[in-house]
Amino acid sequence: MLLTEKQKNIYFRILRYAAPYKWIIALSMFASLGVAGSDAVIAYLVKPFVDELIIAGNLALAKLIPFFVVGLAAFKGLSRYVQEYNIRTAGQQAIQDIRDQVFGHAIKLSMRFYVNHSSGSLMSRILNDVNVMQAALSDVLVAVLRDSLTLIALTGYAFYADWEMALMAFIVIPAAAWPAAAIGKKIKKFSKRGQAAMGSVTAVLEQSFSGIKVIKAFATEEQENQKFRQENASFFKFVCKTFKYSAASSPIMELLTSFGVAAVLWYGLNRVVAEEITKGELFSILAAILLMYTPLKRLTRVNNVIQQAVGAAERVFEVLDTHAEIVDAPDAIDLPHSQGYVSFDNVSFAYDDDQVLRNFSVQVESGEVIALVGPSGAGKSTFIGLLNRFYDPQQGQILIDGHDIRGLTQKSLHANLALVDQETFLFNDTIMNNIRYGQPDADFSAVEVAARQAYADEFIRQLPDGYETMIGDRGVRLSGGQRQRICIARAILRNAPILLLDEATSALDTESEAMVQQALGNLMCNRTTFVIAHRLSTIMHADRILVLDKGEIVESGNHQELLVQNGLYKRLYDVQFRDQA
Repeated sequence: MLLTEKQKNIYFRILRYAAPYKWIIALSMFASLGVAGSDAVIAYLVKPFVDELIIAGNLALAKLIPFFVVGLAAFKGLSRYVQEYNIRTAGQQAIQDIRDQVFGHAIKLSMRFYVNHSSGSLMSRILNDVNVMQAALSDVLVAVLRDSLTLIALTGYAFYADWEMALMAFIVIPAAAWPAAAIGKKIKKFSKRGQAAMGSVTAVLEQSFSGIKVIKAFATEEQENQKFRQENASFFKFVCKTFKYSAASSPIMELLTSFGVAAVLWYGLNRVVAEEITKGELFSILAAILLMYTPLKRLTRVNNVIQQAVGAAERVFEVLDTHAEIVDAPDAIDLPHSQGYVSFDNVSFAYDDDQVLRNFSVQVESGEVIALVGPSGAGKSTFIGLLNRFYDPQQGQILIDGHDIRGLTQKSLHANLALVDQETFLFNDTIMNNIRYGQPDADFSAVEVAARQAYADEFIRQLPDGYETMIGDRGVRLSGGQRQRICIARAILRNAPILLLDEATSALDTESEAMVQQALGNLMCNRTTFVIAHRLSTIMHADRILVLDKGEIVESGNHQELLVQNGLYKRLYDVQFRDQA
């Protein structure tokens, strides 16, 4: 295998995933001895077949030939079955472990990673790239074990029978190394670019199916169809390049090996004429050499497969080698059931060079309802993200009950937080499982109570299967208000002491909003609540309203106090009131 040091390291890293299945691989290797031995026996039997049967006319031997042929074929076939089944099983198990590890690692990576990588690209790496790696752990191991042993057995017999003729056949092997290496390098290059193109294809698919309602509403089916065709054509171009170089390897090997066979024939025929060897010996050695070239050509193609696998593995290991930004501190402690005291102390945060919060400080008492308002980009959603510890601030600290959240375990932190987002994400599962997503052990009565408090029980019972109704991808079978109330029921059941509402009613009509507001009222009871709302009418009764502008608190107070100040809040209120009027 003509690999660079870096490629060898990547390939050996792939092979390490096969280590737990070494006994299955060992059984396969043992069966490979049977396959290799069968080919060597075939080459050996050519000599008596020609000398004793064809030339001498030994009829007794002729009667045994059918039994030899059938018996040898049965033995070789059984050995091949045991070898291929076990090595492919071990390879598939290793690939399953890789896919499990990549997904398990990726799901724990920080939010910044998902901002920089599309979901389609990640899906492509976990599905397509790992599938390409499968060849390195099954097809490659099959070929390397079987063909290497076969090559060794046939080479050993050829040198034992006539080392001079065998040496002539081996002259072509060094000559084949250079084109094999050059072809493999090209295959790796285009295979890696092809996998990246497949990531783009997957991304278009994921976005198209997720946004099918928007596509239908704007009648852009043809536009999306053209976009997919372009990405698919790009993928096809790189795959064809890979096919071109892969297909060239076999003809080149055929041409080079023909020189070796020609040299053996020429030299061997001269020795037969000189009566130095028999015709049977010549054909026996020639059979061994011809059989020897077959596994040699397959091993050359193995190099092409490895190059493709290495290209795919680089993309997969890139995910595995990415470290999560947000991790538990070595001495992190569990946060008990929070009292709901929250403090932002001189917090500054920037996405790369984009400063979002500047010297942000606020103290929140237990059970207080805090509303955050301000123009787009003021830092409202960033506040929610930092409190959830999706990111860490570059300056300052965030405290819950006096504990810096960086010193808490993430699991215990999020157990004390309940988020109801403007994007009502529901899983393609039953309503029951969606409500108890954060509390999987909750019984039916607890789910039912949460649904009643969220004003969702009535419409749920009208569905065909009630709480066991499958709601489709992202809850597509439900209305916007129904989806939001399911999310609120989920938050109620979680029973977290700190509640985060991020534009929870922004996408609802007036009737749905009124019902959701009632549900939110039940949810907010006896909880410290942070509300981000575009509609100021929904936060007029908040204990305190923080007005943000360019990452800073420019005003603070209740609704009436802020109107009297005649500042930014008053302007936002007047604009919204005028629009509503």
